[in-house]
Order: sequence, then C-alpha cells, then structure tokens
Amino acid sequence: MTTEYFAYVGCRTTKERNARGEGISVYRVDSATGEWTFVQLVGDVVNPSFLAFDRNQEFLYTVHGDRSEVSAFRIDKQTGQLTFINQQSTEGKNPVHLVVDPTNRYLVVANYISGTLAVLPINSDGSLAPLTDLVKSPGSPDTEGVDLYLKQGVSHPHHCPLDPTGRFIVVPDLGVNKLFAYQLDTSHGKLIINDPAFGTAPEGSGPRHIDFHPNQPYAYVASELDSTVVAYRFDAQTGEFKLLQTLSTLPESIKGNTCGEVAVAPSGKFVYISNRGHNSVAIFTIDQSTGLLSPVGWEPTQGETPRFFTFDPTGEFFYVANEDSDSIVQFRADETSGALVPTGQVVHTGSPVCVVFSRE
Repeated sequence: MTTEYFAYVGCRTTKERNARGEGISVYRVDSATGEWTFVQLVGDVVNPSFLAFDRNQEFLYTVHGDRSEVSAFRIDKQTGQLTFINQQSTEGKNPVHLVVDPTNRYLVVANYISGTLAVLPINSDGSLAPLTDLVKSPGSPDTEGVDLYLKQGVSHPHHCPLDPTGRFIVVPDLGVNKLFAYQLDTSHGKLIINDPAFGTAPEGSGPRHIDFHPNQPYAYVASELDSTVVAYRFDAQTGEFKLLQTLSTLPESIKGNTCGEVAVAPSGKFVYISNRGHNSVAIFTIDQSTGLLSPVGWEPTQGETPRFFTFDPTGEFFYVANEDSDSIVQFRADETSGALVPTGQVVHTGSPVCVVFSRE
C-alpha cells in the first residue's frame, strides 16, 4: 500500500529579494517513489520564508521575512490544504525562524534584524494571540544609532530550534558569534536565559543554524560568514556548549560563499551543510565516540543558492531548495556512505527557501 504525506514549501516573494515566489505551495508526496503532485497555492502571502507545524500537525505557522508578522493556517488532514486563521505582530524586524514549544501552547519567533525573540500564545483553535514576551538578545551592544543591518557587532538571532529533549530553545546569534540557550516559562509565556547563558563561536564566523545528534551529546553549527562547520559537545542537563572542532565546508578557497543549512542524518552518522556560492552540500562523517567530523565529499546541488535542505519523513530522500534557480532537487541519501545521489526528480517552484513535511 502506497503511503502519502504532504509537503509545504515556503518562498521569497518580494522584488527587494529579486524573488519569483507566489506564496505557500502544497504538494502530495508518494513516499515510495518520492513523486510530488501539486495540491494548492496559498497566494498573497508575503515572504513565507520559514514554516513550522504545531505538535499535532493540525496547524501551520509562517514568518513573513523582512516584515514583522507571523501567520497561522489550519490544515485539512485529508487534502493537505491550508485555510488562513489569523496574523499577529512579532514586534520585530525580519522574523526568520519559529518553533512551537513542547506543550503546544506557545510559538517562539526569532527577529533577525531587531535582535529579539518573541513569544506568542497559541489558542485552542490554532490562532495566535498577541505576544507575551519580547526578549532582546543579551551581550549585544547598545544599538541606538547603529546600522542594524551590519553582519557583525549587532545581535542577529537566525534560528531558534528546541534541543532534542525539548528543554532548551537554542539560538545561534550570527551577529555576536554566540549560541544562547533559553527555557520557556509556560505558566506566563516568558523566556528565561539559561545559566550558562551562551556557548561561544569563532570570532567572525556568524553562526546561522544548528542541528543536534539524535542520540549522542553533540551539536553542529553552520557558520554563514566564514563557511565553516563547528562541532560542539552539548550538555542537555545544563544547556552548556563546549566547542570541539571547526572545519571548512569548502574543498578549496571559494570567494563569495556563505553557508546556509545544516542537518544531522537520522542515523546520526553524517552532517550535511549547504554552500551558497559553491552550490554544493558538504558531507561529513561523525566519530560517534568523540563527535569530531571528517570530510566525505561535496555534492553539487544542481542549482543556485541552496538556502535550505531537509530529509523527508522516511529519511530516504533528501531535498535541496535552490533559491535562485527556482528548484527543489531530490536526492537519495545513502545510509552507509552518506552520499547524496540525484534521482532526476526536480520540483520547479519560485524562489523556494523552506520545505516541511507532514508525518506519514
């Protein structure tokens, strides 16, 4: 019996981003073949650049990149189609990432330009209530009169995922080269900075995104500015990060490259990093006893500017969203070697920058 699930694709839509996207696209996916069938376009959605489900996958939330809002949609579980519910302000500039907490009661959003984290309650009908907290990243200098678009010296939280235990919200801050850890007070909808408050990243590296080993105490960060991957030992009890290793994500010196996404394979054996410029996915093997990485190789993404990639729910297929060539390219991920083998299947859609899959 063929099992199907749904894919939801976020994109860039504005002229300022030189974008060709039109909104959130919904596809039905055959898990056996990986074939995608178009279902719906939710148009008139500005820069739905990152998407997240609630814990029961009844609702979908999106940030509006370069703006100051986040929107909620209801999911029809039979058809996969979306229905708009409501929108709320994040009270910050350029929300770039969002996550629903383990209690399914709060949405946490990272505002990149304004250097803040917003907490918005989720109502029982999936709608969003006005925020209950807005926290400025600690360690950032007084930004009055400072150019907030500077890449360094000003707080720029770029990611706010949960650690594997769900205890901590971990925030790579590209502008101040730190990894902050927070806990969420679900009684009041308030973020509490952890003690220790942060792990350090190499100066000027620009930590962008983080992913965690599924069953070992390791975490891996894609550094946007210096094209490196940084390995950490992560203590899930204390929230402490210990830097272990820094490696280049490039086979040689490439000018104009920035790193985008990072993912640890479901097996925990490999780490993948996207190179925007070199237009490749760098593949590293993980030493399970130490967490240290060794390069395996580089797979061309068959497109330009791979801002995002992800595994599908089966872990068999790996999808790369090439923002500037309007394509989502399918690869088969080899569990033994870590190699990414193109299948020949390509989904053509404008300026894709995020893909999330419903569970099988």
